[in-house]
Amino acid sequence: MDGLRAVTKTFWVGGIWILGLLVTPVLFSVLDKVTAGMVAGKLFSHLAWVGLVCGVFLLADYVWRIGARGVKAGTFWLLFGMLLCTVINHFAVSPIIADLKLSVNQAAEGLFGGGFATWHAISSLIYLVQSLLALVYVLRRDS
Repeated sequence: MDGLRAVTKTFWVGGIWILGLLVTPVLFSVLDKVTAGMVAGKLFSHLAWVGLVCGVFLLADYVWRIGARGVKAGTFWLLFGMLLCTVINHFAVSPIIADLKLSVNQAAEGLFGGGFATWHAISSLIYLVQSLLALVYVLRRDS
């Protein structure tokens, strides 16, 4: 089970970092913005499903190994936070961004914004938080 845990952690955290720090910037440097955004969006969507599966597995494994007291541990909350970031971005923010891309008139953004750039910034911030939580998770000895 240690090997499966290590592979799962590597797959999820490595995917987060590689997609955010390497793949997406390269896409936008070699493709037009529309195509790069479409490809990046698909990749982030697929990574979200990877994150859901890996996150649930890692949380369940941690509680299984540590017991109910694991819910009070920092590692549990790091994993929970990473999983929550995935859920929020994939099921709440991404659909809003997709709808905004389809809308013809993005001029009316409401009193507090709410246009594509705003929601993209929110999504990026959530992804940054997730990436930092992942860094702390990887560095922990009890994970």
